[in-house]
Amino acid sequence: MNKSILEVKNVVKKYGTKTALNNVSLSIPQGSIYGLLGPNGAGKTSLIRIINQITFPDSGEILLDGEKLQAHHVKYIGYMPEERGLYKTMKVGEQALYLAQLKGISKIEAKKQLHYWFEKFEITDWWDKKIHELSKGMAQKVQFIVTVLHQPKLLIFDEPFSGFDPVNANIIKDEIIELKKKGSTIIFSTHRMESVEEMCDEIALIHKSNKLLDGSLIDIKKQFRSNTFEIGVITQNQEQLKQTLQGKYELGKASFKSLNNEVQLLVSLGNHDANELLHDVIPFGQVTHFVEQIPSINDIFIQTVTNN
Repeated sequence: MNKSILEVKNVVKKYGTKTALNNVSLSIPQGSIYGLLGPNGAGKTSLIRIINQITFPDSGEILLDGEKLQAHHVKYIGYMPEERGLYKTMKVGEQALYLAQLKGISKIEAKKQLHYWFEKFEITDWWDKKIHELSKGMAQKVQFIVTVLHQPKLLIFDEPFSGFDPVNANIIKDEIIELKKKGSTIIFSTHRMESVEEMCDEIALIHKSNKLLDGSLIDIKKQFRSNTFEIGVITQNQEQLKQTLQGKYELGKASFKSLNNEVQLLVSLGNHDANELLHDVIPFGQVTHFVEQIPSINDIFIQTVTNN
């Protein structure tokens, strides 16, 4: 396990009578991609704003690299908010240079970095365009570049794929993975659960101001295992097979392929184990596949939020 680059300790945030964060604690491992999940209004944006020192917690603390979060830490963090913060009437290049220098990069270095990213994204002809002349997706690319330009230790992306078509969303996804390979730690908040499955090492789920789940993606999926297997068998005795299994296991929907006498069954093991199920099935014919049904993050999200 990598050391934690960011630790959120017992953070409470209230707005009047509404509690946005209720004693939330998280530990984000260095060099990881960390998914911050939750329905709208769960408290995710409140936490992101606190990490960026836009607002401050009522109690609790945040440590960055072992130090209590302070004003100078802003240069180590890159933040791309869901509501983008570019000035509509400024030229793209002029604005990107200005924002880069705010993060402490010299003008010469900023120009060099911007040249690299603009070429990479094939947008060099946008330099003298104004932001209001760009589509939402085009403006997103500029915002992404400005966020990562100063090579921060910690990157925070709030709905980074919003406004992108599938091709450009994939480009941004690949860039985020590449940034991780180069040593950045990434927190991202998204409603795209397929992106979480593909990219995240760790996740936390916040709902109604409370943290309900956190940990590695693999461990959380193991917690939600239902001990259900899909099994395929080529057999001449499908009815006898089903009757044998029904006396011992819980069977889900079965399908039968007449072409090669293959029956496909969904079997919940209950108190039995997978080896026992295989032992019971093998005498009936050839087993073509035997796959555990692991819940998706989308299933886990829905189940956890619905039950809380």
